[in-house]
Amino acid sequence: MPDSLASLQQCTDRAADLQSVVRTMKALSASNITQYENAVVALHEYYHTVELGLMARLQQRPLISIVPKTEQAARKTIVIVFGTDQGLVGQFNNQIMQLVQSKSDEFKGTQTFWAIGERVYDHLIAADIPVAGQINLPNSVSTITDTIGQILHVTTEEWHAEQVTDLYLFHHRPSATSGQYEPHWRRLLPLDNQWQLQIQQQPWPSNKLPQSLGNEQATLSALVREYLFVCLYQACAESLASEHASRLAAMQRAEQNIDEMLAQLQHVYHQQRQNQIDSELFDVIASFTQ
Repeated sequence: MPDSLASLQQCTDRAADLQSVVRTMKALSASNITQYENAVVALHEYYHTVELGLMARLQQRPLISIVPKTEQAARKTIVIVFGTDQGLVGQFNNQIMQLVQSKSDEFKGTQTFWAIGERVYDHLIAADIPVAGQINLPNSVSTITDTIGQILHVTTEEWHAEQVTDLYLFHHRPSATSGQYEPHWRRLLPLDNQWQLQIQQQPWPSNKLPQSLGNEQATLSALVREYLFVCLYQACAESLASEHASRLAAMQRAEQNIDEMLAQLQHVYHQQRQNQIDSELFDVIASFTQ
């Protein structure tokens, strides 16, 4: 603890400035959580529409093979990991990395990792995981679509070339039980018989299924692309909402620590100030009595 009153005052001023920054970041995180959570809610209806299209298409025909039957040795896996671009998020990136490493046995054949966020990219590199590239996270809801477009662009060529048989997605999502967030993973590809069977077995909301016009395979391919887009968009929005929830919690802890530090500094300052005044008074009395 600094001894001089000037040093104490400087420390108090710095702590007050830091407190102002922390409160600003806390307010920004609180407002950003809302917009990303609203984006996830709004996406549910669109996702339901795409799912209905897949139900209508697949319930009209027997199970078909969407993904080529590739030998185990020739399989290729793409793993997309959503993290953060910025810090001050606690254990956010560490937790998603732990989940990725715990599920590594699921990945078959050659593996390609894509990091969505600078910080999680650094974590993947530090873990000696081969990373094909890194894509920055969007800074608002309006730019999520552009980010998902980049993700699809860097992976679509391999899908069209029928080289990718597995696609995994890792991200955080808000937790309905704890009120915070939790790491989550899912396999988007292959759209295998089990996935198609789940789609087929869902009840249609009316008595008759709609009919698709034109090229049925082209219709199915378009619906699958929309399905992948919606899943990636949802993962990105949920990850961003979770990131700001983590930062908000970190800022709340920082604000509490700063409040305690300021109270301690002010107590020491007033105590030393009083000691200085007492010393000056004793000097005056001593000089008067001589």
